[in-house]
Amino acid sequence: MNVHEVRRHPAVQVFGRAGMVCYGLVHVLLAVLTAQVVLGDSGERADQKGAVATLAQTGFGPVLLWVVGIGLFAFAAWQLVMAVSGYQWVPAGRKRIVRRLGSAGRAITGVAIGVAAVGYAAGQSQSGSNEQPQSWTAKVLALPLGQVLVGIVALAVIALGVAIARKGVKKKFEDDLDMSDLPAGTRTWVERLGRIGWVGKGISYGLIGILVGFAAINADPSESGGLDKALHTLAAQPYGVFLLAVIAFGFLGFGAYCFAAAKAHKV
Repeated sequence: MNVHEVRRHPAVQVFGRAGMVCYGLVHVLLAVLTAQVVLGDSGERADQKGAVATLAQTGFGPVLLWVVGIGLFAFAAWQLVMAVSGYQWVPAGRKRIVRRLGSAGRAITGVAIGVAAVGYAAGQSQSGSNEQPQSWTAKVLALPLGQVLVGIVALAVIALGVAIARKGVKKKFEDDLDMSDLPAGTRTWVERLGRIGWVGKGISYGLIGILVGFAAINADPSESGGLDKALHTLAAQPYGVFLLAVIAFGFLGFGAYCFAAAKAHKV
């Protein structure tokens, strides 16, 4: 069985699409955690690990965490297959390469969040969300031309955020969906939620890139951090609450979009 046959195998499709629902659930929980930052409640980390930690606090926490963890691993496997041989409907060249790189990135993210979910389910403690980015930033800053290297990473993350947001603005995500079987009203909502979700997610990546940029400029690794620090830093700004509300709505929209895309994504 070649990789094209694997991609179209019913089992791969079922588990991969079910995993995409789990991926969407994580983003819905991210929206809730971001909203808590807006309201001044910072008791939970507002990042992907904080989202799965929220599941641990429910009555069926361990069971849900195992389901989400396994689902995310399935989603990652599906995205990996798509990264190798998917997006045949996109013309060969730069656009198809970009799509496949996006799937590779989602595969890595799915594995990372899945590991966190399984870790919580097994009762393992998780380190702070900002400790790892700061430690890596400190190591890179200590290298020759470290500030330049961190600055390049910052620009790359900001560029990624812009690309993600642009995908929402221009509705490029629709190219990867087959919505012919969806009711007209549902297609409208998928389009709206997709635009909101991709733009909101792009903004969040941009914020992380800006923090890394400040760390490069000031040679201070404590100024870098992950999504949790980016959102809390934004909350302290004059118009931060408004922007956080936009991001929370964006995460919610992206989560809902994932639910629809789990059914409509092309193979």
